[in-house]
Amino acid sequence: VSKESSKKFKNQKQTLPLMALELLSPEGLRIDGRRSTELRNIKINLGVLSTADGSCYYQQGNTKVLVSVQGPKQVVRSSNKKFGFKSASGAKSTATNVELCVINCEYTMLPFSTGDRKKQKTDRRSSEISLLIKNTFEVIIQRDLFPKSQIDIHIQVLQADGGTRCAAINASWLALANAGIPVSDFCCACAAGYIEDTPILDLNYVEDSSGGVDMPIAYIPESNKIVMLQMDSKIDLDKFETVLELAIEGCKVIHTKMMDAISNQTVSSIQSRGIFAS
Repeated sequence: VSKESSKKFKNQKQTLPLMALELLSPEGLRIDGRRSTELRNIKINLGVLSTADGSCYYQQGNTKVLVSVQGPKQVVRSSNKKFGFKSASGAKSTATNVELCVINCEYTMLPFSTGDRKKQKTDRRSSEISLLIKNTFEVIIQRDLFPKSQIDIHIQVLQADGGTRCAAINASWLALANAGIPVSDFCCACAAGYIEDTPILDLNYVEDSSGGVDMPIAYIPESNKIVMLQMDSKIDLDKFETVLELAIEGCKVIHTKMMDAISNQTVSSIQSRGIFAS
């Protein structure tokens, strides 16, 4: 075999996986069979942990997240050293003379959450997402009602297939509601992006890793406000507005599903106590 033909075969071998993987079919279907503007299936279970004040199991497609909430409780001096995150203003939270409730957030991915086994440690990405979620909920939780106290949010990603930070925000809000912690607004999160000039909603891992645009947002439906927006890639202004509108529409659908889960859990709790029994 000549050097030229060997080099040509090597180049074809390297590009074969990309050629074989069709992210968007001519019929407009994605690799998991969804339409471009279709969400993955969502499953929500509230109060799954009896040892926590509030908890939620949240599944969106193959992404699975478990969140537990503890508090409000007395501020523990060592808690800030343990979590080591900064407040939304950029200043480190202090455990003394706290007029507002301190929000602690810990986001971790379990070793078996991805195909490649991860070490059980907090990496830079996990710390950034923890700070992102902490800042998001510092705006929403009515912290002035619990002075000199703290609320701990523990997030564990059981299985990751894209959209973990959005799933973590949704599960955290539901766990806070399950704990009975007062919040000023309903908050839900969703991501949108682009594949081959086609706007898509709720990217999975393969789509997110394709190098296109991925824009996760946290949205408050009642006031039509965005409290969190991230974007790692450059995008034209006209495409930005299209992706943003699609992400907001996804948040509205997720908001409905989260409301249904809370309503069902409330009805189930009332029935279990024999209230309003016929």
